[in-house]
Amino acid sequence: MNSPAPPSPAREKEAPCPTLLEMLAAVAEGTMAVDQAADELSVQMAATENVAPLIDGMAPIPGATVDIGRRARCGFGEVIYGEGKSTELMIRIVQTQLDAGEHCLITRIDSTAAAQLRRIFPCTHHNPLARTLRIAGEPNQLTCPVREAGVAHVAVVTAGSTDAAVAEEAIETLAWMGVAADRIEDVGVAGPQRLLAAVPELRKAAAIVVIAGMEGALPPTVAGHVAVPVIAVPTSTGYGANFAGLTPLMGMLTACAPNVAVVNIDAGFKGAYLAGLIAAGLNGQSNQTAAAG
Repeated sequence: MNSPAPPSPAREKEAPCPTLLEMLAAVAEGTMAVDQAADELSVQMAATENVAPLIDGMAPIPGATVDIGRRARCGFGEVIYGEGKSTELMIRIVQTQLDAGEHCLITRIDSTAAAQLRRIFPCTHHNPLARTLRIAGEPNQLTCPVREAGVAHVAVVTAGSTDAAVAEEAIETLAWMGVAADRIEDVGVAGPQRLLAAVPELRKAAAIVVIAGMEGALPPTVAGHVAVPVIAVPTSTGYGANFAGLTPLMGMLTACAPNVAVVNIDAGFKGAYLAGLIAAGLNGQSNQTAAAG
């Protein structure tokens, strides 16, 4: 009679797999060889169906390491900067985010790449002027939040209509964050009566994103009328002495008004994100609960 085969010495079923940190510590202490640690890591990765992260919040995929833990750490998920990325890579990143239950925002994406992604993912919102694409698991998750009484919102202000593309990027960012936005357009300092007419509405906002090119005078002018943070976004709109946005950038950085903070040139996303954090904090809002990087 054949005796039963002995259990395989490779791994006892009840023995837990060592974590990556445990393996690194063992290698450092000399109790595990480097080759042994590499083999163990390969076994764990092969046993994982969806390339699950070995470090909390990190999802490695070909070409990128998606930070799916950013929402838990920072309140909002990771945003995809589309310029310079292949469409195939963006598809992999988006799918990883959707699998993790996140809403996606891609900035600086061209219309060709956006069209390709829209053919793959059914729930999308493309804004060609903003060069953004929002993607979600359900259509209702793409709805722009509506301004409501008693709920903190952000005002997005432009000095001129040529600043519209940067403003649209800001609006789309706030929509992804689940923060309502109030648009106030074309109120630059060349016609000060236009700004004065908008002041009552500006004073209702939790934070204000002011987008201006030329000499960049609008943000401190707005700031002198309100008791909330003003996030200044310089744009590359202007004649030669504008120096592709450097002139308004320097003007905003040296503004006398103390409630002005400045982000990079044409950075509608960054300005909106900072303002959105302020409003979301006042609303006690977690990541993308209303919407969503």
